[in-house]
Amino acid sequence: MKQLLLRIEPMIWLLFGQGILLGTILLTGWLLVVGLGVPLGIVPAEALSYERAHALGSNVVGRLVLLGLCALPLWKGAHHMRSLSIDFGGASRDALVATVLYAIAAAGSAVAVIAVVRL
Repeated sequence: MKQLLLRIEPMIWLLFGQGILLGTILLTGWLLVVGLGVPLGIVPAEALSYERAHALGSNVVGRLVLLGLCALPLWKGAHHMRSLSIDFGGASRDALVATVLYAIAAAGSAVAVIAVVRL
């Protein structure tokens, strides 16, 4: 199992890096717009209407963005939890922890793909 994890490590790092990118740039911007912009009247409430959100989800590019916003932060979280486990003395069980965490991230990504396809 350890050899498999070492073999797919570059792919995991790619997903982790993209999760950080989306988590810090896009999700932060979304939280600012929804959390501050709309309540303060800076952004009109119609900008977040169902019709506009559905139009975003109906577009291929919009679906890819939604998929990235749902799936990639799961990989970021899984990698952080794995690192936290190692930091707290879990190096001996790293293969098991990594397998479980990355399996959860993969399952969550599969659910995100299904949800985005069904939009």
